[in-house]
Amino acid sequence: MLGAVIGDIIGSVYEFNPIKTKEFILFGPYQDEECHFTDDTIMTVAVGLVTAASACTDEDKYKTDLVRFMRLLGREYPDAGYGHRFNIWLQTDEHIPYRSYGNGSAMRVSPVAWKAQSLEEAERLAKWSSEITHDHPDGIRGAQAVAAAIYLARTTHDMGRIRGYISSYYYPLDFRLDRIRNSYKFDETCPGSVPQAIECFLESNSYEEAIRNAISLGGDADTQACIAGAIAEAFFGIPKDIRDTGLSFLDKRLSGLFMAYASRLYGQCK
Repeated sequence: MLGAVIGDIIGSVYEFNPIKTKEFILFGPYQDEECHFTDDTIMTVAVGLVTAASACTDEDKYKTDLVRFMRLLGREYPDAGYGHRFNIWLQTDEHIPYRSYGNGSAMRVSPVAWKAQSLEEAERLAKWSSEITHDHPDGIRGAQAVAAAIYLARTTHDMGRIRGYISSYYYPLDFRLDRIRNSYKFDETCPGSVPQAIECFLESNSYEEAIRNAISLGGDADTQACIAGAIAEAFFGIPKDIRDTGLSFLDKRLSGLFMAYASRLYGQCK
């Protein structure tokens, strides 16, 4: 979960200023822009708050609570960089999804993979968390793939099993980063960004390398680093210096909310 937040922060300065190298200053700045948290962090915290507090057995209640907390927190941070359609949804009071297959469903999903006690539960909660906005099959698939990868990373620590499961049930990971980097472009859809972000983790040997891989693609940098970082945290953990620096970018409100739910979700996995 913190891996997602830190990935978002590090990638924030490259979202609209893409680079094609892994050689950059961690936590920026870049082109006079300072690193900052974005909508990826806000929505991850919102999902985490609800997931930590819920039994996660009543679909309707879970979804209702998600909508309420996502709108509550999202409206506190109106300039966090939400997509156009999501921002419209955020400002309304209707509980109607809008058939999105953007990667917003995948970037906010990490808390459910720490709550889940089985792979099946991780995928079920990912589906529920996606459907309130991203109810297109590709939007749901993206969220489920990331949740499954995180769950397997934290419970099996077996990269081969993660690659095999994602390839068998979600995306054919039949490419390597060095082969696609030069031609890869910004893509905010789940099919066009989630498998690449998962591959960024699979070709890494540390949390930091997963983040550097994601940003070096020159795509939707904050979200792909968020996704790769979420999986990498579950597999490798996060070095203390990166953890402490990342947390320093959160304001008091977000830091308090994150700590409140993270202690509960991380604690149950020990």
